[in-house]
Amino acid sequence: MLAMNYRGPKRVRIDQKPMPEIEHPQDAIVRVTRSCICGSDLHLYNGNVPDTRVGTTFGHEFTGVVEEIGSEVTKLKVGDHVLVPFNIACGQCAFCKQELYGNCHEANSQATAVGGIFGYSHTAGGYNGGQAEYARVPYANVGPTVIPQGMDPDDAVLLTDVVPTGYQAAEMAGIQKGDTVIIFGAGPIGIMAAKCSWLFGAGRVIVIDKEDYRLEFARNYSQCEAYNFQEMDDPVVFVKKTTDWMGADVCIDAVGAEAAGNAMQTITGRKLLLQAGSATALHWAINSVKKGGIVSIVGVYGPTDNLVPIGNVVNKGITIRANQASVKRLLPRLIEHVQNGVINPKGLITHRIPLEEVADGYRIFSDKLDNCIKPVLIPPSARM
Repeated sequence: MLAMNYRGPKRVRIDQKPMPEIEHPQDAIVRVTRSCICGSDLHLYNGNVPDTRVGTTFGHEFTGVVEEIGSEVTKLKVGDHVLVPFNIACGQCAFCKQELYGNCHEANSQATAVGGIFGYSHTAGGYNGGQAEYARVPYANVGPTVIPQGMDPDDAVLLTDVVPTGYQAAEMAGIQKGDTVIIFGAGPIGIMAAKCSWLFGAGRVIVIDKEDYRLEFARNYSQCEAYNFQEMDDPVVFVKKTTDWMGADVCIDAVGAEAAGNAMQTITGRKLLLQAGSATALHWAINSVKKGGIVSIVGVYGPTDNLVPIGNVVNKGITIRANQASVKRLLPRLIEHVQNGVINPKGLITHRIPLEEVADGYRIFSDKLDNCIKPVLIPPSARM
């Protein structure tokens, strides 16, 4: 089968790889119909996440048609068109029972933090992902969800990560009616977090980034304010000024490890890899939020240390909430929002790229070419 093959930082290609097989009675094999390139994939692509091994197939956002099921799979049948949450979750461990599907202890039992994730580094279990013609899906009774009849696959594929992560970013922020919400990062997650902030009652939503085309997209898609931090002397001072020097009620870090804006953070976190990515956006969020405010983190960082102003967190009485999105928990509500027209996931998609051109897709997305917001890979069988 055709599959994306990671060959080292900034080196990916399409290759022929062996077909996946049933390895456990609860496995399913799906023929992929859509697979996204995520901003989190760019952290891998750029060499910012430890233990990203040559030969890995990325892709944690995908939909597919069930081709084969293990003997213990009872909730799916061959021919079902499913969306596959990026979390690999057993459904039975102590954390899954708390609906913390991103922290499943069985899917990544050697880790003390994150659970299993499709197509990510071996710190997340080492599972191959969906940027391929076929994928093996463990715990098929738990994660995969049959796509409702009539739902566009382009909407469905964004329900595997982007929509639930953006929604959970706003949910964790504890937004109260009338709150001012600042979101650092105008990638797909930041844009979706801005859109979802209104659902929780925000009175004002501001997105901060450095790419003008992404800021314009955020304004149009999320009906929010959007500003370029390169036009500010200091983003923290800007936030203070625009909130009567109180600070924002809520700040969301939707950037993570590759944040720009601070030379020291960039050098130590992105160039020398002395910390788990550049924590610039997290600094800004902590310093911009009001005393007693909430910082919500969905930006991805590596599993090692980061330089963050923890003293400011303590002295300001800030609450920090963070996690990988629990996709399975959120899906019923989000499917309803999509079906009712409250959220339009496919509106984020700017590029539909043949799987065979995956290397070009990564280059376009990573280098922010052609006003790319969200690229989706389409395998040959889904184009027939």
